[in-house]
Amino acid sequence: MAGLKKGRKEQQLFEKARKYLPGANLGNLGGDAVIARGKGSHIWDVSGNEYVDYLLGSGPMILGHAHPEVVKAVQEQLEDGTTFFANNEHAILLAEEISKAMPCAEKVRFSSTGTEATLYAMRAARAFRRRDKILKFEGGFHGMNDYSLMSIWPSELKPFPKAVPGSAGIPKAVQETMLIAPFNDLETATAIIEKHHDELAGVIVEPFQRLLAPKPGFLAGLREATKRYEIPLIFDEVVTSFRFAYGGAQEYYGVVPDIAALGKAAAGGFPLTAVAGREEIMAHFDNNAVQPADYMPQIGTLSGNPIAATAGLATLKVLKRPGTYEKMFAIGGQVRRGLQQMLDEAEIPATVAGEDVLFDVYFTDQEIADYRSTLKADAKMPGKFNQLIRERGIFKGASKFYLSAVHTQEDVDRTLDAFKSAIEVLGD
Repeated sequence: MAGLKKGRKEQQLFEKARKYLPGANLGNLGGDAVIARGKGSHIWDVSGNEYVDYLLGSGPMILGHAHPEVVKAVQEQLEDGTTFFANNEHAILLAEEISKAMPCAEKVRFSSTGTEATLYAMRAARAFRRRDKILKFEGGFHGMNDYSLMSIWPSELKPFPKAVPGSAGIPKAVQETMLIAPFNDLETATAIIEKHHDELAGVIVEPFQRLLAPKPGFLAGLREATKRYEIPLIFDEVVTSFRFAYGGAQEYYGVVPDIAALGKAAAGGFPLTAVAGREEIMAHFDNNAVQPADYMPQIGTLSGNPIAATAGLATLKVLKRPGTYEKMFAIGGQVRRGLQQMLDEAEIPATVAGEDVLFDVYFTDQEIADYRSTLKADAKMPGKFNQLIRERGIFKGASKFYLSAVHTQEDVDRTLDAFKSAIEVLGD
């Protein structure tokens, strides 16, 4: 690859990956890079190539890699133990801080992954409503549990609200419990809610779906429709919590759900996530608060472990400092606007979609508002673009530029230079 060296050690690791890992990777990013270390907004691969990192561990490294305050806090806690399977001070204090930050968070229950958090959020809604069906939005990503994988990237576009499995191995019975609506189409979503309200346990939505910002009134309309029928509204904030604002997307967009699933940004990238919500719904996690038939056990060996909780408290302390979010949005805005401007000047049909702290490019000049409209975009161009900027020292996943609080003006300048060079090749 132009501009990158691949040393013997990395080649040997590639060979071992091909031998021992399905697909020669960990199931996340492709196996074409082996990362050795990260510091701040940069990472280095085993061959010594340095990159500006916009992948950030798929988002949770909101303070970048190895932030000194987080590292110091974790090192101190390591001396006192790593996990207890019992209450610990740091987890209790982190629950308090999350409750103060998130408008919906009257009570908090910890888990370890986003998949768990969304699964428990949906289960809590079912326990509360004593009904089985959940409405989700086509193309919405809620982790890897069976319910979340319905209509996540369907190639077969069935009439709404029919669900399509997004993975092999999912029981057909799961498919029958999920209803599907188009994101940003309030009329269709409301009609489905009205028709099926007596069957619905809850509605789960990414308030910012992958790269799609909600249209004005969409989230508020969902809130009104679900409240009318006393159906819990679940925000999947695994990506947006502590990223769009200290109070998450619910603060940023001004719409408060009944339950939210929160991601690892709340723990500085360590394995800790959370379900947070109204006390009467969260009561189903408490066997002393509900009848035995309504109790919802939730057991996780590392749930609320002191290492992750300590990292979370240190992370949130930094994020609360004045100017943190203003800087992150300003830096991201330069990258986002610069990319759109260069693509426009090169006369390449493209839309840079998202918010200033989380965005990417769709290679189409048509409106992108829901999953089906994303299918209008050129499917091959993103891979070419990502490869070209990777060769120029910019690291990202298949989709999304994630911004951290430690990206700098120097990173912006380097990124825009890489864009300029890559787009010259892309436009040939």
